[in-house]
Amino acid sequence: MSTSFFYMSREKSDVNHNIVDEVVRFTDIHNSQAYIIDRPLGDNKYSYDYSEAFVLLMPKFKIMFFNFSGYVDKDFEAFRDDFLEDLGSIADKYRYRDIIGRPRSWADLIATVDVDPSDFNLEDLLAENKIVGDGKQKVCELLISLLTGSINDIDKVKSSIPDNLLDKVKQKILLFDGDQTRFVYQKNNKKIIRIQGLSGTGKTELLLHKLKELYINSESDRIFFTCHNKILADNLKKRIPEFFNFMKVEQQIEWDERLWCTNAWGSGGVKNSGAYAFICAHYGLTFHSFGAMNFDHACRFALKQLNELETISPISPIFDYMLVDESQDFPQSFFDLCEKVTKETVYIAGDIFQSIFATEIISNITPDFLLSKCYRTDPRTLMFAHSLGMGLFERQKLQWLEDDEWRACGYLVEKSAGDSLYRLKREPLRRFEDLANEDIKSTVLVLTNEVQGQDTESRILESINTIKANNPTVLAEDIGIIFLDNKNSSFQMADRLERSIPQNFGWTVNKAYETKKKIKDRLFISHRNHVKGLEFPFVICVASRISSAYGIRNSLYMMITRSFLQTYLIMPGEYNQELYDQISTGLEIINVRNCIEVQAPSKEEIVKIRTTITHSKADISFYDFVYQIFDELEIYPLFRPDLYETVKRTVGEKFARDNVREVIEFNYRIMLREQAQ
Repeated sequence: MSTSFFYMSREKSDVNHNIVDEVVRFTDIHNSQAYIIDRPLGDNKYSYDYSEAFVLLMPKFKIMFFNFSGYVDKDFEAFRDDFLEDLGSIADKYRYRDIIGRPRSWADLIATVDVDPSDFNLEDLLAENKIVGDGKQKVCELLISLLTGSINDIDKVKSSIPDNLLDKVKQKILLFDGDQTRFVYQKNNKKIIRIQGLSGTGKTELLLHKLKELYINSESDRIFFTCHNKILADNLKKRIPEFFNFMKVEQQIEWDERLWCTNAWGSGGVKNSGAYAFICAHYGLTFHSFGAMNFDHACRFALKQLNELETISPISPIFDYMLVDESQDFPQSFFDLCEKVTKETVYIAGDIFQSIFATEIISNITPDFLLSKCYRTDPRTLMFAHSLGMGLFERQKLQWLEDDEWRACGYLVEKSAGDSLYRLKREPLRRFEDLANEDIKSTVLVLTNEVQGQDTESRILESINTIKANNPTVLAEDIGIIFLDNKNSSFQMADRLERSIPQNFGWTVNKAYETKKKIKDRLFISHRNHVKGLEFPFVICVASRISSAYGIRNSLYMMITRSFLQTYLIMPGEYNQELYDQISTGLEIINVRNCIEVQAPSKEEIVKIRTTITHSKADISFYDFVYQIFDELEIYPLFRPDLYETVKRTVGEKFARDNVREVIEFNYRIMLREQAQ
């Protein structure tokens, strides 16, 4: 019953178990989603007295009311009519009526099924209730989204049926899968709930849905939403009211009274500045500032003081719920501290694969929800990104996972030739099902050739031109250009593109490493440090020499997976011909056979790979850490001493690569301008 394709909101029983088992079997065989519900999800105000029925929801099939009483009586009819009346009300609430019309206009998408649970054929039943026509299928999927609480932006979904691939994928109706639905709605009695998944599996979005559920179900519960990074915390605090408005939450947000959203640490003397600061202020604990000790020691010290207070008198929890995002950034002591001060449940979400060179892909603590489906990226693109990142198509592989680790990352593992040949597949996703019938390559490799006049800039412009030619409705904001290297040559090329793109296409450019954001109606240009969490239909990745350095490969993995339709990888032929030959062969297999086909390394090679990764993560001084980044950015030696002191003053001696890079880049540009003057 834990299949990611299936969700059931009511209890399995002697009466319905045959039907339930058949639905689960069907979803597994056909990789299709199904939901069995007895009320609309997402709002507890919908409930019914009748218990002899349930509703089966499946995309491309009618909404089926199953009746188990043995006859259709007034009670069943009242249940069905009330259910549909409430569905119409929900459609009004989220402005779906303009697209799907009033209930009478979709009455033909509703079916009443009166079956003998011990003697029925699901395949025949579904054949009778198959919906014909893209328009009616779309209306039914919108109804399913309303009933499961997986609300789509109706302005993006639109009423018309798209006639091109780009708009088909853009307007695809997204539905929670079984695991996501269980996380949002399933009742639990556990103090700690852990959710893990790849980047792009929807963890933050699910935390927002869980937050909404918790907030509207009580008028007094106190909830703290936190993460480690200040920038992410600020972004989340802006997203929450937008999300609540979108979800039509009627309760006012009571900031710093019922709901908090800050980073984890905070500042001493400013109670609402962070989760740790709030806890220290509330219980009168000693606050340790950033730089005085690391966060693990600060949390351990706070726990020690709380335990000492508890020997005098019991301490009362200050929060009913806590939600923690990006859990991989935290020590266990912080989770222990959260548990100590929370009455009900702490929800913890993290990336199982934050780095493709993580030495422990599967945590020692088994998550309650493991999300393995990446909904941001076409599965073929994700397979190629993993392969390039880990060197799977090269003679010297850079990473290898155990079978359980491959499965945790969403792969179906098939082995042959004495278990030495691996075929790694991913389950198809509804968002990309239209691609199956199109002759489109999810990843395109492009080599430059200076001798033939095919330099990097011309190749970028050619790629944009190809995208426009194949996708007539493409917008400037649909394309992201990402540079792998943070060198002056990359910034200079971005400056040239800022002039050539408007000349060639009439589009304005957004250099995001300066604006720090994605801007509507502008083509996005940045480097690898400013694209986390973003997505575009089309991404153009620009690399120079692709080395085997772990940082380079991890960045390429992250860059390539920003696209949800197509990625172009542009690289100089004079530096990368051998690599190109290897990865292009592997990419062809992905496109033709829909799997990664790779020869497994020997046990000795696996030990060597793991040892190398572990060694590469050995501790280095903060000075060496910063100066490595200076080398990567080609910072002039003259400026390095002053920049190093600026970094220490700004972020402290914290090994936060993205933050350190940002401080260096910002201040270095100021120094260069001042020197030029």
